[in-house]
Parts: sequence; structure tokens; C-alpha cells
Amino acid sequence: MNNHWRWMLGLTVAVLLLGMPAGAPADSGDSTRIDNEKQQACTIAGGYPYREKSDYVLKELDLKPGDVVVDIGAGDGWWSEKMGQAVGPEGVVHAGEVAQDKVDGMKKRFGESLPQCKAYVCPTDGTGLEENTCDLAFLSKTYHHLNHDGHVDYLRHLRSVVKPTGRVVVIERHIALSEGRQREHGWSPGLLTQTAEEAGWILVRSELITGTHHFIAIFAQKEMFASKAPEKKE
Repeated sequence: MNNHWRWMLGLTVAVLLLGMPAGAPADSGDSTRIDNEKQQACTIAGGYPYREKSDYVLKELDLKPGDVVVDIGAGDGWWSEKMGQAVGPEGVVHAGEVAQDKVDGMKKRFGESLPQCKAYVCPTDGTGLEENTCDLAFLSKTYHHLNHDGHVDYLRHLRSVVKPTGRVVVIERHIALSEGRQREHGWSPGLLTQTAEEAGWILVRSELITGTHHFIAIFAQKEMFASKAPEKKE
């Protein structure tokens, strides 16, 4: 590398470092150190503020071409569309909704350009999908809408639908950071983890999505942690 390119590389690195805030809040790997009292404030407005952090969320999902996803309570299909682009034409995104009008709206949204995104009417107590078919079950602000006292059973159902190596990903508003009607549309990450463990899931990662007061929680099936530790050599 000649001196000119060394100088340009050094200048680029310096600019990036100068623009990086000290003690940045966590989004999977960044420091959790808090340097000011407003650092964890909600800075993004709207009912789905974490959509503005879609790059981060999709990085956490780590979808590969050919993956099969069920988007439970897919709403307007916003996340299904992005996940469909990630899994490619060889993958599938089952975009489930309980209302026919929402399913019709998603079909128009996907059109002919995303045939891998399949909108369908799903039951309220399950996915309606065959066993052992999905790599990922995704619930974006849907978990709190599940049948009252039916969360454990629903998560057990997902254990049958999701492949042994698959995951469940839940995004919800943190109820402790909510007021008024917001609390009706939020959930406790601690209660979620407790319920998931009762259903046979183990928490892999849970963290706030910065600037949104929403959290993301990722679970894997308990059996994935059952292998024995290697024996010590004498």
C-alpha cells in the first residue's frame, strides 16, 4: 500500500472514531455504559419505532437464503417483505394474520415480485403449519395479543412447528417503560423468559432496541443445550 492510500485509510478511520459516541448504548455488542441520563430515552416516535432499526433487527435474525419463516401476526406485511428478501426465492415466509382483510392487503403488497411471501389466515391458537417446517418464528408486537393464559401452550406449539435448530424471536414494548394504554400493548421480558422456559425454550439473547423502549428476545430449543461437556484428559 503506497503512502497516499495509507493516509486516506488513516483519515477515514479517524473520521469514524470521532463520530462515534462514547459509551454507546447496546445494540448487540456495543457498550452498555451509561454516560448521560437521557441515553436510554425513547427518541423514535410511532407505534413501531423499532422499524427504523430494521438493519439491527435483521442482523439479529441472521436469515439465510432458503430459510422458512412464520411471521405470526404479520399485520401489514412490513417485516414479512424484508424477511422475504432475505430468504430469497428459494425460501418461504408464511405471513399469518387472523383477519381476511389484512391477508388481502398483504397479498397486494407482495404482488408477483415476492412469491416467497405467502399471506394466509391463521388460527388464534396456533400457526396452522405442519410440524418441523420452520427455521424461525417471528412475533412483532403480537405476543401480548395471544389468548389470555395461553402463552405456554402457544410456545409449546411453536416447538413442534419450528425445526430442532430453529429459533423464536419476540419483539415487544417493555411494559416497565410504558404508561397508560401503552401498558396494554407491552410485555415484561422477565415474564416472557419465564414462560418460554416453561414451554421448553432457552433465552439466547434479550436486549433493548435503543431509542425505542422495545426489546427483542431470541430463544432456542432446550435440547440444543443438552450435549455433554468434553471429558477432561488425564
